[in-house]
Amino acid sequence: MKNKLEVLQWAQEKRILAKSNPMKQGLKTLEEVTELLQAIQDNNADEVKDAYGDILVTIIIGAEMSGMDIEDCLQSAYDVISKRTGKMVNGTFVKDIIAL
Repeated sequence: MKNKLEVLQWAQEKRILAKSNPMKQGLKTLEEVTELLQAIQDNNADEVKDAYGDILVTIIIGAEMSGMDIEDCLQSAYDVISKRTGKMVNGTFVKDIIAL
């Protein structure tokens, strides 16, 4: 994934990887998600696109800071959700609760 490598190179050049930490990166992700929600509310497609991109950038950097590869994280999540059952409720997928 060329873009992942470019993001990590940019983060290296900006000293984000050297000077920040996973918690600060997580807070940056939260900030970008808030901007996404505002853009969706404003029906601003350009800002929605920018926010999704910014979120991905912060998540790629955060995974790297945590010693993880973002593609491995995505695969791990998919391995779980691909087996998940549930139903749509008011436009939101609600997973079934599995009793132990």
